[in-house]
Amino acid sequence: MKGIVLSKNANLFNVECNDRIYQLLPSGKTKKGGIFVGDNVEFEQVITKVLPRKNKLIRPPLANIDKIFIIIAPVPEPDLILVDKIIIYSIINSIEPIIVINKSDIAPKDFVKNIENVYKPYYKIIKISALKNDVDDIEKNIFGLCAMAGASAVGKSSIINALKKDSLAQTGELSKKINRGKQTTRIVNLYKFKNGYIADTAGFSLLDLGRVCNINERELGSYYPEFLKPMEKCKYRSCLHEMDGDCGVISAVEDGNISYQRYYNYLKILQELKNIKKF
Repeated sequence: MKGIVLSKNANLFNVECNDRIYQLLPSGKTKKGGIFVGDNVEFEQVITKVLPRKNKLIRPPLANIDKIFIIIAPVPEPDLILVDKIIIYSIINSIEPIIVINKSDIAPKDFVKNIENVYKPYYKIIKISALKNDVDDIEKNIFGLCAMAGASAVGKSSIINALKKDSLAQTGELSKKINRGKQTTRIVNLYKFKNGYIADTAGFSLLDLGRVCNINERELGSYYPEFLKPMEKCKYRSCLHEMDGDCGVISAVEDGNISYQRYYNYLKILQELKNIKKF
């Protein structure tokens, strides 16, 4: 029999097959190789084989992801450096990134406009409100195996609850003292929808690209599509686009053809990658 791993609790896996859930232990062979939520597996009394994967993410532990919904909101203030990291992480793993603006009912127009100016030319953006149960646009995009990503308290679990019309996923409150979220998701679960699944996970709140993806600083610019054409005008092939002087990317930023926010994010991630080499 074949099924998909929906969740893991210690060494016990919930596997769905033909709309039925089986609680299974791994065989000795599959235990050695590891089993991830999202894996397609073969089983009898135990899981006997993990089928070939499209991708495998270590943090969070997920396999066969097709899309990542990157959730942001006006409150808490979005970490756009993290957004860029998740986008890059998605591209490296052949996953489609989709930016979701939650709490759009309370989002200032300038907030939405700024996000669209920075990302819309290159990535799909949808606007929803989990609080108002206005989540149709995200439901239309659930195909295959999808994951929720983003900082705490942006509403990832609330979105799933709105989609499922119940309280499957635990939700948290925003910390009033520090205006940041309290993380409530502790384990990875897949929730089934008409055309696919969504994983609710806490694993993207911190993301070290250098260690997780083994990306180096000279590759980073190639993951910014708006950099590609201007990069052709850089005087030096090894240009990191951080110092003026015959740099096509910096010229494009100065001319307004590249968002300063995206360039700022690039420089911050670049510095992180450089710092890894020092240790």
